[in-house]
Amino acid sequence: MTTPRPAQVSAKVERVKASSSTSAVDTLAVEEPLEIRIRAFGEPLPGTPVTVTMRTPGNDEELALGFLFGEGLIHSMQDVAQIGPCGNTGQVVALQLAAGVVDPRPALQRSFYTTSSCGVCGKSSIEAVTKLVPRRRVGDQLRMSAEVLQQLPGKLQAQQSVFSVTGGLHAAALVSPHGDLLAVYEDVGRHNATDKLIGAELRLGMQRPANSALLLSGRGSFELLQKAAMAGIEIVAAIGAPSSLAVELAQSLTITLVGFLRAGGFNVYSASERLLVRRHTCTERSV
Repeated sequence: MTTPRPAQVSAKVERVKASSSTSAVDTLAVEEPLEIRIRAFGEPLPGTPVTVTMRTPGNDEELALGFLFGEGLIHSMQDVAQIGPCGNTGQVVALQLAAGVVDPRPALQRSFYTTSSCGVCGKSSIEAVTKLVPRRRVGDQLRMSAEVLQQLPGKLQAQQSVFSVTGGLHAAALVSPHGDLLAVYEDVGRHNATDKLIGAELRLGMQRPANSALLLSGRGSFELLQKAAMAGIEIVAAIGAPSSLAVELAQSLTITLVGFLRAGGFNVYSASERLLVRRHTCTERSV
């Protein structure tokens, strides 16, 4: 039986203030590799490694499900016969495809356009995602008010249990239109936190994402917008800055993208129609 890996560990440190130091114990967020493997129905373990990601242990199966779903390698839990740890290291998760599901492994090299360092140009990256995501228009029902959005950073920080003691984790949260945090996941990696969130929703049937917003504790990058798009999420709010390619993808798919979210305001980069904001129009005249 696999022993659960800890999400945080203690370390001896020397705290320096001014010109003097004292010995102390600090709490660190754990960062360890997780290998995700796929095998066909009836194929024996260990299967084929798909990727290795550096993550904070915990919700590893959800992370694997969210990653594979975000890459278009699985489409629902009906594609999954079983998923679980492989071996006794606590650092490998293997997913067995359901009977009749097409094995995606031969096309894996064409699937990974998710990292900002992958060497694929922006245009190709966006085209790769839009082929997987159905074209959408701005939703007719999902709306969020500016007041609700501006309350979210404080609510998220209050829910980040491991971050509160380590200061070293990112978080992704699913938020209702009224500002309720429906689910919160933490990880040393921004993309892993989002994968854990989406993987958990996949297990629940993917009913909530299309009617909720994705809240990110850090910046809004291209790969996180891709994951949101694959999950049908129409509003993404990042406490940090968005990247240029993230903005381009959001505009291409009419995802509402908010950046620099604070208690006092935020920027809107795409599809502002979903946000209930009082808009002021200024007209300049030559004199």
